Amino acid sequence: MDDEPTVRDVLAEYLEREGYRVDVAPDRHEARRGLTRHPDLVVLDVMMPGFDGLRLLAHLRQASDVPVILLTARSQEADRVVGLDLGADDYVTKPFSPRELVARVRSVLRRQERAAHQHRLEFEGLTIDAGAREVTVNGRAIETRPREFDLLAFLASFPRQVFSRAELLEQVWDSPAEYQDLSTVTVHVRRIRQKIETDPLRPRWIITVWGVGYRFEP
Repeated sequence: MDDEPTVRDVLAEYLEREGYRVDVAPDRHEARRGLTRHPDLVVLDVMMPGFDGLRLLAHLRQASDVPVILLTARSQEADRVVGLDLGADDYVTKPFSPRELVARVRSVLRRQERAAHQHRLEFEGLTIDAGAREVTVNGRAIETRPREFDLLAFLASFPRQVFSRAELLEQVWDSPAEYQDLSTVTVHVRRIRQKIETDPLRPRWIITVWGVGYRFEP
C-alpha cells in the first residue's frame, strides 16, 4: 500500500519477480478490502491519500497480527516510533531501494516460518511456546506482536548472554544497524516489559546492562 503509483508498480514488480503474489491498494478503502483476504504480510505507507497510514495500522492491530512493514519519510522519526509502538514489525525509510524492501519482506517472512519450528521455553512463571507463538505469565496468556515475540524468544534462548542493540537488530530483525534505528530495539523491549513484568521499571526477565545492551535472566 503506497500513495505513489510509480512506487507501487515498481515494488509490485520486484516482489512478483521473487515469486510473491501482490495485491496493490492505492487508498484506504482498497487497503481495508485487501486485508479481508488475510495477506501474509503488509507493506504500508504512512502517508496514504486522504488517510493516515498509522491509523490504518492501529485498526489492523485490533484484529490481526499480520506482519507489517512501514514506509516512512526519512525525516519523520516520530512516525517510525509511533508505528513501532502500534505494532509494526519493521520500517523502510524513503528514498529506498526496491531490493532493500524485497530483502526486508523475505527476512520478516523467514522469521515467521523459522519461529514456527522452534521449541518451547519454560521458566518459573514464564512460558514461551515458539511453535504456537504464545506467551504465558503465571498461566495467563499474554498478547504479543510478532516482533515482540521474536525478540523475547531470541533473548530467552540465550539466557544470561548479553546482546547489544546492534546485535539484536542483526539477529532478530535480520538487518544491519546502519539500516535501522537502535531505538527500534529499545521500543520493543519497553513494550515486552509492560506485558510480562510485574514492575516494568524493575524488570525481572529482561535486564538492561548499561552501556552494553540487554540479557534475559532465567
